[in-house]
Amino acid sequence: MSNDFEDDPENPELTEVDFARAVPFDQAPAHIRAAFKRKPGRPIEDKERITIRLDKDVLARWRSTGPGWQTRLNEALRKVEVA
Repeated sequence: MSNDFEDDPENPELTEVDFARAVPFDQAPAHIRAAFKRKPGRPIEDKERITIRLDKDVLARWRSTGPGWQTRLNEALRKVEVA
């Protein structure tokens, strides 16, 4: 029985040679592992996009903490009591 995926030049069937060259994910090149890295924070469904103005130095400080800075800023804001 034939299907649309047979003999697809852009999606060839893997061979024994392909499997012999395969490596475990943790041994794959860093740029490949990074492409599949889970982003920190809650699922996007729990978030609301807003516009906020912050001082440049405040924003620079949070961004300098690296990936996940928005999640950490959200956690810090959650701890603040609003009068």
